[in-house]
Amino acid sequence: MIQNVLSIVVALGLLITFHEFGHFFVARRCGVKVLRFSVGFGKPIYRYVGKTGTEYTLAMIPLGGYVRMLDEREGNVPAELRAQAFNTKNVWQRIAIVAAGPVANFILAIAIYALVALLGVQSIAPKVGQIEQNSPVAQTQIQPGDELISVAGESVVSWEDVNLVLAGLIGKTGTIIVRYQPEGMSSLQEDKIQLNRWLVGDEPNNLIRAFGLSPWQPIVTPIIAQVVADGAASVAGFQAGDEILSIGNRPVSSWQQVVAVVQANPSRELVVEVQRSQDVIELLLLPKSTEKNGKVIGYAGLAVVPPKWDENLIRERHYGPVESLSYGVAQTYKMVSLTISSIGKMLQGLISVDNLSGPITIAKVASASADSGLQSFLKFMAYLSVSLGVLNLLPIPMLDGGHLLFFGIEAIRRKPVSEKIQNMAYRVGASLLFALMAVAIFNDIARL
Repeated sequence: MIQNVLSIVVALGLLITFHEFGHFFVARRCGVKVLRFSVGFGKPIYRYVGKTGTEYTLAMIPLGGYVRMLDEREGNVPAELRAQAFNTKNVWQRIAIVAAGPVANFILAIAIYALVALLGVQSIAPKVGQIEQNSPVAQTQIQPGDELISVAGESVVSWEDVNLVLAGLIGKTGTIIVRYQPEGMSSLQEDKIQLNRWLVGDEPNNLIRAFGLSPWQPIVTPIIAQVVADGAASVAGFQAGDEILSIGNRPVSSWQQVVAVVQANPSRELVVEVQRSQDVIELLLLPKSTEKNGKVIGYAGLAVVPPKWDENLIRERHYGPVESLSYGVAQTYKMVSLTISSIGKMLQGLISVDNLSGPITIAKVASASADSGLQSFLKFMAYLSVSLGVLNLLPIPMLDGGHLLFFGIEAIRRKPVSEKIQNMAYRVGASLLFALMAVAIFNDIARL
């Protein structure tokens, strides 16, 4: 819980501060007086007044922020300060001020991705482990051990790349080409896959598996590294160093086989034979029950000695300063395109609204990415920054995109949209945003 909270506070705090700083920076350059720069909503827990009279505050609820500018529409403005009011600036200055927030998020994403590239990008090559029956990949000649080279015309060098390409294929109807290198061969082959409204209406937990693939993994010898205190295995008498020979009267040679048997037998006693030093010992294991993805499965409370990966499958790329910046721009563009495409598919009904996520899911993903290391957490922050920028540019009143829509109309008509129409639009926009937030939070709770 503490890690979840800290992870989301750090991630959102930085992204929101940078977003609002974009508005603040451009507003000051356009000669607008900024009254307050707030990170968070609610009661301020810290205040500081700068030399220019701007009040900087840190509020209790870190799920947003705002920059309050001098504006005649929000109160009386002294005559001597009227030139510094937001509403007195020309339409292009107002557009620049409003657009600066989302643009700042894109700049931050580029900087984070560039930092990731400078640190070195390490990934696992997309070598195929198993093929799922009745799946798109089952239409091809791809076999376990083959390595993917490109999917739908997009080059892939890691499973992360594969996942991003597949995310863009949701809802697609048509033919795609998959290029791959068969195991033990130097030549490349390609196959066609026919998709028909792929995953429309579904909420896939694993796009790679839904496509029909599972990543290759080394065979894990079932040698116990750790026994969880008070777990089912501890009660049964397992010890670190034990090698499992059979479970449920089934001989096993890999950890994956052990996991499959344990998960299939919640609260059912299993006879387990283990090699301990020179002796073969028989233990009685009663797996405990837990729920995962809507199914009740068994678990024992054991950790296995990790296997050694084939070094040929570990790909590490290093970038110089200029290449890192290019990588940051390319990754940000890719994520912007994917986000816009996903929103469009959701509006078309190709992607279910069940995929909407709120603060609870964001906190869980932030915590999980932090667990996976600095690089993973940085990538998550970059993607979140892109999402924040794109969502704020949607033409919905109450968001930056709604203001830009009105200013764009004003630039074309050479006169502003009437206050009455704007107020009506803001009320509709607020209702729509609250409805989306309610759906997202409901989805979060349902996933729990």
